Amino acid sequence: MVKLFWGIIKTARPRQWIKNFAIFAGLIFSGTLFVGENQIKAIEAFLLFCGFSSATYFLNDVFDIERDRLHPFKRKRPIASGIVPIPVAVSIALFLIATLLPLSYRLSPAFFFASLFYLIIQLLYSSYLKQIILIDVLVIAAGFVLRVYAGVWAIDAHLNVWFLLSVTSFALFLAIGKRRSELTLMQSKAAQHRETLLHYPENLLDILTSMFANSTWLTYAFFAFLQPPIIARPYLSNFLGGFDVYLSEAKYLMATVPIVIYAVMRYLYIIYEKKEGESPERVIISDKPLLITVLLYVVMLIGIIYYLGS
Repeated sequence: MVKLFWGIIKTARPRQWIKNFAIFAGLIFSGTLFVGENQIKAIEAFLLFCGFSSATYFLNDVFDIERDRLHPFKRKRPIASGIVPIPVAVSIALFLIATLLPLSYRLSPAFFFASLFYLIIQLLYSSYLKQIILIDVLVIAAGFVLRVYAGVWAIDAHLNVWFLLSVTSFALFLAIGKRRSELTLMQSKAAQHRETLLHYPENLLDILTSMFANSTWLTYAFFAFLQPPIIARPYLSNFLGGFDVYLSEAKYLMATVPIVIYAVMRYLYIIYEKKEGESPERVIISDKPLLITVLLYVVMLIGIIYYLGS
């Protein structure tokens, strides 16, 4: 019984809940981070998405049980190894979905439809779409984009189209990096684990990786540049002295662009030199330079939006 319990916890993948922190992006960028009502809504959205994502992991492992048994790491998963029986896994997934969907509607109808669409595409991905070249990557990226916009819709916020484009580019960059790392890891067993890897030549993945790496920082730079100028607080204006005329009202968010560029470069290094990237959430936690970069970016972002401006 204890072994089954821990097998269920492991299958729920709590470590991968780190992806759901993307829900808080809307809260931060909308300028309502310290609005109590929106904080509660964002936390509720985060917890609900943790439940939804865990439900999809249970179903995905059921669909992938034979492939996972060929994988050097995934064969140790509780469902693939037989610790968690298939009927138990399916029952848990259906219970989570049936329980949490009504709660998501109470939070926000828009959030409900984002959650429902997320569940549908994840189910289609697990059962069929992962076998179709390029579509599989688009679905992976869509899951990340839906997390971000579920958080935006949960608090009834609005962000411009460049925000959507930068999030989409970033999601595609991570998804392509995931496939590139899987191809490197599996090598001769690629076809047995995931048939679509046969149709992903290395040079194609390299081109796509480069393309979305560039679009990630470029679209973010446009987003940052097109944000309204921030009027510096009076004490900062006094401190600036002669530079006041230039810096008292400026696009300070552009200061985060070099951080984003470095993060993209570091992730490319992780994919090609360290031969990692199959699990982005593991990379963020384990790679110290990247983790420090992410934390620095968040600190700068909050500082610029909430403390620099008047």
